[in-house]
Amino acid sequence: MRAILVIAASLLAFALVPARADQASDLIARGEYVTRAADCAACHTAPGGTPFAGGRAFTLPFGVLYAPNITPDQATGIAGYSDDDWVRMLHTGVARGGKHLYPAMPYPSYTQMSRDDALAIKAYLTSLPPVVAKIPPNRIRFPFNQRWAIWFWNLVNNPNRRFQPDDSKSAAYNRGAYLVDALGHCGECHTPRNFMMALNQKRKFAGAVQVGWLAYNLTSDSTHGLGGWSDAQLAQYLATGQGDGHGPASGPMAEVVEYSLRYLTPGDISAMVTYLRGVPAQPDGPPVVVAGVPLATAGTLGQRLFVQTCAGCHLPDGEGRQSAWAALRGSQTAGDPAGTNLAQVLTHGTQIETSQGLMFMHSFAGAYTDEELAALADYTSSQFGFRKTEITPEQIRKQRSGN
Repeated sequence: MRAILVIAASLLAFALVPARADQASDLIARGEYVTRAADCAACHTAPGGTPFAGGRAFTLPFGVLYAPNITPDQATGIAGYSDDDWVRMLHTGVARGGKHLYPAMPYPSYTQMSRDDALAIKAYLTSLPPVVAKIPPNRIRFPFNQRWAIWFWNLVNNPNRRFQPDDSKSAAYNRGAYLVDALGHCGECHTPRNFMMALNQKRKFAGAVQVGWLAYNLTSDSTHGLGGWSDAQLAQYLATGQGDGHGPASGPMAEVVEYSLRYLTPGDISAMVTYLRGVPAQPDGPPVVVAGVPLATAGTLGQRLFVQTCAGCHLPDGEGRQSAWAALRGSQTAGDPAGTNLAQVLTHGTQIETSQGLMFMHSFAGAYTDEELAALADYTSSQFGFRKTEITPEQIRKQRSGN
């Protein structure tokens, strides 16, 4: 009888092993999806570095921060985090040992994340190969280098509350709200900040300049926001990095698409569109481009430079050669009267990994003077953005130097 019980117990244990393995595998797969939706790789991967190994520098008004290593390395990564410590870090910005994180880590948005999703991210990250990556020390000026003071900032600016669905809205709207506000933390770039450098929720998604790039107005405003986009155009832009008639994503937004949005399911992309359609209008930022008559005149320096340098890829009419990511007509970058992103593209370049391969535009800073790039930018904006701009050589010089 005892032998029979031992055999039965052994068989039961053997049967449970595959089930537990499958559960662990499912959790890791879910964690990979949530990690992509939360766009962790974009910040925690240095240019040319190992994914999630950290080291990317962020130049902020009060100094330079370096993203930490979030691979499961024992000495330099996240190995040893308990579940509770991990969730507390994402919800409150307090790491192991009571160390306060700077809110460049978007925990004021991640605080809305569910515990299950937070632990799914942990399961995925700890399944990755550990990478030894010692990160340079932050260079933060006094008094901002006093981390204990962040406790007071959190008291005012981090509600430490999980996402609560709006019962008056559809399931798609609520799913989109969770993806946009909690996981995607879109407001961290697209919402202006107040004097405490916290998100100004009264101007939610009205657009803001981030690290020299303009994050556009995402509200339903028809003049400055997404009111003039069709659902199909917006879904296409989010999923691929380009929207017919609105041009390609560039700069940080191209990274968001490359590392995060292009991996989301069509259903989740559609849910994001549903939610963004319901965001109250904010009349901020450059007007959305409406196709019209080009303003450029023949024989200008900008036109000559465009024909010599740009038309090979973008075509003289701005429709793009062989790739929709090269289309300029109607793009927000070309249509911004201030030329913020256009100057950035010309001086620093931009790229995005797509389903059709890498689409990139290299920097022209080494080949042309400030005066020439300013003329080229003015021509591009007037010809394809249908706007009169006055991008100056001084603006190009500042963008070139990173100021």
